[in-house]
Amino acid sequence: MPKMKTKSGAKKRFSLTASGRIKRKHAYKSHILTKKSKKRKRNLTKTSLVHKADEKNVKAMLAL
Repeated sequence: MPKMKTKSGAKKRFSLTASGRIKRKHAYKSHILTKKSKKRKRNLTKTSLVHKADEKNVKAMLAL
């Protein structure tokens, strides 16, 4: 059986932590930033972890 290919969009968006969780960036930080508060934009800059319910799907996209 051939190897599973990694989805190239997922490869660019997600990365693994040392403990095996998946890191992601927040959405809504690319445009129309003038109406968003400084606090909101600052909090969107930080990385977050993928929710436990979505981890299986993301790992399948990453071919892990």
